[in-house]
Amino acid sequence: MTGRDDRNGRPDGQDSQRPGEFDLIRAYFAPLARDPGSLGLTDDATVYHPGEGCELVLTKDMLSANVHFFADDPPEAIASKALRVNLSDLAAKGAVPRAYLLGLGLPDDWTAVWLERFACGLNGDQAAFDVTLVGGDTIRAGDRLQISITAIGELPEGTAVRRSGGSAGDLLYVTGTLGDAAAGLRERLDARAFDHVGLEADELRHILHRYLLPQPRVALAPVVRAHASAAMDVSDGLMADAGHLARASKVDLHIDLDRVPLSPALRRILAAERRLGLACLGGGDDYEILCLVPVDKAAAFEAEAALQRCPVTCIGTASASMDKSQGRVILQQAGVDLTDVSPDGFRHF
Repeated sequence: MTGRDDRNGRPDGQDSQRPGEFDLIRAYFAPLARDPGSLGLTDDATVYHPGEGCELVLTKDMLSANVHFFADDPPEAIASKALRVNLSDLAAKGAVPRAYLLGLGLPDDWTAVWLERFACGLNGDQAAFDVTLVGGDTIRAGDRLQISITAIGELPEGTAVRRSGGSAGDLLYVTGTLGDAAAGLRERLDARAFDHVGLEADELRHILHRYLLPQPRVALAPVVRAHASAAMDVSDGLMADAGHLARASKVDLHIDLDRVPLSPALRRILAAERRLGLACLGGGDDYEILCLVPVDKAAAFEAEAALQRCPVTCIGTASASMDKSQGRVILQQAGVDLTDVSPDGFRHF
């Protein structure tokens, strides 16, 4: 993990009371670098050795303050979210997380206390998900915190689950519940957003927690690898990500809204205001796994997911696409087509 700064080697370039670049790395991040190849972050690069017969799966997500999280969120939660959204991508490929690289752009007003808490958040998740820091970079980022994580996972050679492997007749499954995180974001942006819905206090806490701290389905990775024909995580919303899956596999996906797993909070929102509930379903930040499973593997998929204590729900089916160049998503409820009233999902630009 190296630093690139043009003023005295300090991420902020201003406050001499804060640690310089290399002191910062030694104090906060070197203790997180436990793979022998990282050399305690004392070199410019890491030598990482995958297991014998394994392939590496690499993924990168960038997060920006007040775009993907709130700048005043707890530093521990910011660190966890930045790491977990990447672990979710690995899980959807069937990969076991092993290591990650951290790119950290610190704002001008960073403090040692904030950075210590951020590092503690990473440390806690490293223990929880058996992953380690192996390198990265730190820079000055002006007025906004920027975080970029590249996660490295392993799986047996030739077993990665792509978006493009689905076939007509496959069943469409999703883990957990959907829409909670987007509802939590709405509550953060407007504390009166759900006043007319009458959410209970525990329901409000639930949606806020789901937005703040996603739960990647890391334990399900080997189950996805063994049984899914195609998979991805739900980061941009159900309809948007189902669309990505449909187009990659060149199938039409038929989703039954009545089968989509919802928390009590989302059920209450959907019952009170249909459009608001559908908007939450399309809002993204769920970080659940959406996958296609052949019918003859469905029972084993459900049984093994239950052993991992990961809830999975069949929400639809795949059929041959009418347009071979592009799959579609059809959302229905009680035979009524809702596709046109369902939001497309989160857009990064």
